Amino acid sequence: MSKVAVIQMQSTDQMQDNLTAAAGFIRSAAEQGARLAVLPENFAFLGRHERDKCQLAESFGAGPIQDFLAEQAVRHDIWLVAGSLPVKAMGDTSQPPEKVYAASLVYNSDGQCVARYDKIHLFDVEVPGRPGERYRESASLHAGDKLVVVKTPAGRLGLSICYDLRFPELYRELTAQGAELLAVPSAFTEATGQVHWDVLLKARAVENQCFVLAPNQWGRHPGGRRTYGASQILGPWGESLGRMAEGIGCVVAELDMEHLQEVRRGFPCLKHRRLPLDTES
Repeated sequence: MSKVAVIQMQSTDQMQDNLTAAAGFIRSAAEQGARLAVLPENFAFLGRHERDKCQLAESFGAGPIQDFLAEQAVRHDIWLVAGSLPVKAMGDTSQPPEKVYAASLVYNSDGQCVARYDKIHLFDVEVPGRPGERYRESASLHAGDKLVVVKTPAGRLGLSICYDLRFPELYRELTAQGAELLAVPSAFTEATGQVHWDVLLKARAVENQCFVLAPNQWGRHPGGRRTYGASQILGPWGESLGRMAEGIGCVVAELDMEHLQEVRRGFPCLKHRRLPLDTES
C-alpha cells in the first residue's frame, strides 16, 4: 500500500503567491505520508485571460516553476505531478510566444523530471445556459499528441488534464498501456462541475478499474472565473477514498493495489472487451 495526495488550490495571477501556497500543501501531503502528490491544472498561474499564461511560459527543463517543483520533490522526498504549466514549443524563442503547451510534468523524489504530458483536448466551448461564458484554449495552446504512462511508487500512472476527462477512449488506451492510476488535474468550471465532474470521474474509475486522482481548482479567480473544487480520490470500484468539496488543502488516501487486482480478476471486463469490430459499409 502507498499513500497519495491530491491538492486543491485557488490559484491567482500572482505566481509567487501560488507557489508559496503549493509548497505548504506539498509539505502537508508529505507529513501525512503521501509518496505521490498531484497539483491541479494551472496551479502556478491562473490569469484573467487565456493568453496571460504565455507571459510566463518556460522552456522545457528550465525556469522558476520547474525549479520550484524539483526543489520541492527533493525537500519532501515525494513524487510530484505538476497539474499543468505553460511550456514553450521546442525552438520557440519569441517572448511572449503566441501559443504554448499545457504540460503536466512528473518529478521523482530526486528532483528529476521523468515524464511530460501535453494536454491533447483543448477547451473550446460555450457553456450552455451561461451566456457569455466561453473558453478558447486553442487561441493560446498547442494540442499535444502523445499518451503518457509512467511508473511511480504508487503504481503505473496515466496522465491527463481537465477537458480530457470527457474523452473515455483516451483513458481506455492509457489502461491498455498498463495504467493503474489515472491523474486528472483540473480547473473544472463551476457550471460544468456541478453536473458532470463527479459522474465523469466515477465513470473513468469504474470503466477502467483504476484509481483516479483528481485535484481541482476551487473558488473565484481573477477575471471572474469560478471553478468547482470537489478534489477527490476514487477506487477502482468507483468508491470514494477522500473528497474535499470546498476550500483549499489536500486530500490524502491509501491505495491498496491488491484490491485493484482483485477487482480486475473477479470482474474482468477489460479482458472481455471485443471492440473494435469490423463494420459493413
